[in-house]
Amino acid sequence: MVYLRGEGRPASDDATDCPFCSAPEGDDASGLIVHRGVHAYVVMNLYPYNSGHVLVCPFRHVADYTDLSDGERDEIAGLTQQAMRVIRSVSAAHGFNIGMNQGGIAGAGIAAHLHQHVVPRWGGDTNFMPVIGQTKVMPQLLEETRRLFAEVWPSA
Repeated sequence: MVYLRGEGRPASDDATDCPFCSAPEGDDASGLIVHRGVHAYVVMNLYPYNSGHVLVCPFRHVADYTDLSDGERDEIAGLTQQAMRVIRSVSAAHGFNIGMNQGGIAGAGIAAHLHQHVVPRWGGDTNFMPVIGQTKVMPQLLEETRRLFAEVWPSA
């Protein structure tokens, strides 16, 4: 509900107000960063659709996929593959939803900074809680999931 009400969203499209620009400025644990590459990084989603939901973000504040450099595009693709391997290893995901929402009209909550969603899925992972209880049950804290993913990342 916090996400749906728009709380915590940037007030502007400026990089100084962007959570995807500020997250890498601190340490990985406090920023919930799983892995840092050269052009992009992997971070836990603060408003996950499912347990283990990560985002692959370029370090550069860029909104549109067509504006990525070849290096950024290639690293985002590689980090997405690696994220899938790590999540399968740690959480035994049965499948994934992977994608980007380009622009606010397409559903991007933070449209000014491109980010790719990697959402693990399991058979029967949706139930009555989101519909009736207007909440999602997450079996593990983000910090714990981030720690497990970061430990497995180098070997997956």
